[in-house]
Amino acid sequence: MSPWEIQAFKEARDNLGHASSVGGGKGPPAEGLLVELPLFPGAWGLQKLQVWECPAALQAELTLTLEVLDNITNLALEDILKQPLHMLRHIRSQLWACVTHSALSAPRPHSRLLSQWLQWLKQATKKESPGCLQASVISNLFCLLTWDLRCVARPDQCA
Repeated sequence: MSPWEIQAFKEARDNLGHASSVGGGKGPPAEGLLVELPLFPGAWGLQKLQVWECPAALQAELTLTLEVLDNITNLALEDILKQPLHMLRHIRSQLWACVTHSALSAPRPHSRLLSQWLQWLKQATKKESPGCLQASVISNLFCLLTWDLRCVARPDQCA
């Protein structure tokens, strides 16, 4: 990504974090922002998955991230989110082509770990509050863009 695109994501993250907190980031989290369990891989990361599973995991992360960011109703954030959302959609479309091609050419079952995490993500979107989902997406955004994306693009650097 270009420095300009990275800056757009930083601005979005900072503004989203500010918009979803009480007192501009000071004090306790706003109602609905307490996250019981992390939605994204975090500590275990993509490195514990089989190489062929990483694109599917990243695709699920991107899909949830886009769903949450697309549903932010704060009009002041629309311009700030425009470029990051465009970039995330582009990454997802490229990844979709990769995942679809891979699944058609050599279908493989998901590991138990990936299956459980995909199920957890699906359930979390129904059980967690919009504020919790937004907080999780915001906190995961740079991990997704730097570590997870690199892990899929260059599996040899994923260890």
